[in-house]
Amino acid sequence: MNALPDQIAVAFRFALREVRGGLSGFYVFLACIALGTGAIGGVNAVAQAITQGIQSEGRSILGGDIRFELVHRTTTPEELATLQAIGTVAQSANTRSMARLEDQSDQTLVEIKAVDELYPLYGAFETEPALAQADYALTDGAWGVAVQPILLERLGLSVGDTMLIGDARFSIRATIALEPDALSDGIGLAPRIVMSLDALEASGLIQPGSLVERVYKLRTDPGTTDAQLRAAIDEANEAHPQAGWSVRTRANAAPALAANIERFAQFLTLVGLTALVTGGVGVANAVRAFLDSKRDVIATFKCLGAPGRLVTLIYLFQILMVGAVGIAIGLVLAAIAPIAAAAALSGIVPLPAGGTGLYPGALMLAVIFAVLTIFVFALVPLGRARDIPASNLFRNQTMTERGLPRAAYVVGAGLAALLLTGLAVWFSEERVLAAGFLAGVAAAFLILRIVADGVQALARRVRNVPGTSLRMAVGNIHRPGALTPSVVLALGLGLTLLVALALIDTNLRQQIAGNLPERAPNFFFVDIQSDVVDDFAELVETEAGDAGKLVRVPMLRGRIVELNGQNVAEMELPPEGAWVLRGDRGITYAQNVPENSSLSAGEWWPADHAGEALVSFSAEEAGELGLSIGDTVTVNVLGRNITATIANFRQVEWESLAINFVMVFSPNTFAGAPHSWLATLTMPDADFEQEAGILSSVTRAFPAVTSVRVKDAIELVNRVVGQLASAVRAAAAVALIASVLVLAGALAAGNRARVHDAVVLKTLGATRGTLIRTFVTEYAILGFATAVFALLAGGVAAWFVVSQIMTLPWAFRPEIAAMTILAALVCTVGFGLLGTWRVLGQKAAPVLRNL
Repeated sequence: MNALPDQIAVAFRFALREVRGGLSGFYVFLACIALGTGAIGGVNAVAQAITQGIQSEGRSILGGDIRFELVHRTTTPEELATLQAIGTVAQSANTRSMARLEDQSDQTLVEIKAVDELYPLYGAFETEPALAQADYALTDGAWGVAVQPILLERLGLSVGDTMLIGDARFSIRATIALEPDALSDGIGLAPRIVMSLDALEASGLIQPGSLVERVYKLRTDPGTTDAQLRAAIDEANEAHPQAGWSVRTRANAAPALAANIERFAQFLTLVGLTALVTGGVGVANAVRAFLDSKRDVIATFKCLGAPGRLVTLIYLFQILMVGAVGIAIGLVLAAIAPIAAAAALSGIVPLPAGGTGLYPGALMLAVIFAVLTIFVFALVPLGRARDIPASNLFRNQTMTERGLPRAAYVVGAGLAALLLTGLAVWFSEERVLAAGFLAGVAAAFLILRIVADGVQALARRVRNVPGTSLRMAVGNIHRPGALTPSVVLALGLGLTLLVALALIDTNLRQQIAGNLPERAPNFFFVDIQSDVVDDFAELVETEAGDAGKLVRVPMLRGRIVELNGQNVAEMELPPEGAWVLRGDRGITYAQNVPENSSLSAGEWWPADHAGEALVSFSAEEAGELGLSIGDTVTVNVLGRNITATIANFRQVEWESLAINFVMVFSPNTFAGAPHSWLATLTMPDADFEQEAGILSSVTRAFPAVTSVRVKDAIELVNRVVGQLASAVRAAAAVALIASVLVLAGALAAGNRARVHDAVVLKTLGATRGTLIRTFVTEYAILGFATAVFALLAGGVAAWFVVSQIMTLPWAFRPEIAAMTILAALVCTVGFGLLGTWRVLGQKAAPVLRNL
């Protein structure tokens, strides 16, 4: 039976027989593997379901096969003819304005979508009640509109009521039930109103320089391939090189949503992997406890001449069989996840009908990660069990031998760990981030081991400890086979992750809800026309009085098309700087350096500069794009390409929420170009009534001006951040649950040694109360030490993210410290007592006979 195939066959038969006896001792093992597998598989399955939904519903989400978008202007007749040659063209326009009651007593910001009679080209636009195209026409002096229900709540209106937008009167004839292309328009800051293009023109909101997105959606002939769509786009760009339109196809109908879902899925996958690796400690503890319970069987095998390799194979097969059960449970949870997501996210993001499809790639990734985790954490305990002499096992000694097993087991575990890390990094789009995250997890495990050794070393140095219970507790911390390493490793990583996320969340919320409103202006005013800007300023300054500060700047919209003469569409740029080139950007011109910014390099142009076009670029964004002073930037504004030379860089205080731009041009660049104005009003001591009065006055006097109350926008952002934080905390809770399971397993694994201790101490006269106080003190010390580490490590991680990556003020939150210490004490003391309560009732005779 020395041949390996024979040993494998025999080992498998023995393993199968032993597994029939049940899964006792493996419940923590099962839970850890199932939890990690379900988390990784579920997150990736949901992400793939959403991505598949976006791809399968690309036409409906985009509203066409191709979408051309312009800002500030409509197409020229020649440009429109080019588009019509590609396919059927449906035109729409997107803008923002203020909707107000007819008695002028209240108003609110709204997102306007004006459409033609062809809308929608794909999908169905559903309203309650259903509207025909004629229902949007002018009837009894009011244009028909469909609105989102939230608008009715904000203004206290109902279907059939009227309201004012701009210079026109509108009748609410239905509420919007389903807008098929809403995702392609991006996330709105206000309720959506759908009206006709004629109604938008009649409102007076469209003026030279107004911030209006003109959208042209094309439906091509059936059977047109994606390659043919790209070829048509190339021909349109060649025919009109200075059109300046941004283009999307059905293949990337909602690129921002898809990218964000992918990033979020990657992050949650890493958190799930952290839970799986944390559960790996539980796997190691469960394997050790299982092998400890099988010490008589292992000793018998060895005494009967079984080779060490055969013994290892028997129990490796058992572990893999149990692991397969845990993986199967996790796969069931992962398969259910898309169905649950389809129910929870219905109407928000596109998902395949019922979400019932299986996603083999996501499930297989979870299986691979789980199997590798089992090998990483099970091989070393198996190697140690192989080398334990049979005589030691028969003397009822527990498997607490220190030292490494044979090199083959250590190398095998190391290779599995490297493969696990490599696959996690390989399958991540942000590989540097993934590698850093996993390196941090590995460093945390190493540091936690050092912390555990440090706690034990400190306990050894303590002398003359008063009190029997405290003295025994300190001794338990550093004795051979102590629970200290297992408890610290089990609970430390989960608590550290929660502390870091909690501190990041509280600091971010404080910045959004506390610090930002204190420094931010009260209002942004958009689309102020040049012919009324002075009258507008006079009204606002009169209403605000001396306490208010009004800042106004000219504003246009432009899109960067070239950097140093190279088409940006053909350039590979780092993701942190790519947002500057994505879509249209607000741009301005100025004679002097703007407020809330300072020159960091180069020189500002003279006030009467009349030479070549110059531009000042934000220093941070310029660095991310690799730009230098003297480089050229070409922007498309109002259908013209304008090239300017970078004259200087500015440090911009984006967090102030004041008026800031990535690019500020010299005044001569846009001489004579039509544009609107952007203004902010800052009133530090204004209350709600004062702000409401100013908003009402501006809306009545200048109905075409869009007023944005900054506090409302901040509250919206705060809600979004809160929803994201809830999702992140839920994912982190998975890691904490894994930690708690590992803790329970670690305590259970040490129960055999506890039984011996309790029996000997009770024989020598110790009471149950003395033992309880001893165990409580021991667990409390370990929990407190783990909490202190979690606070330090989590605090450092949160400080780095908030202050170095987000560049925001950071503050330590005492309530987080208190909750962390409380959670650690509850977990260690609570689970510790639950695990040892049975030990305290153990009868002495059976144990003493085996000593």
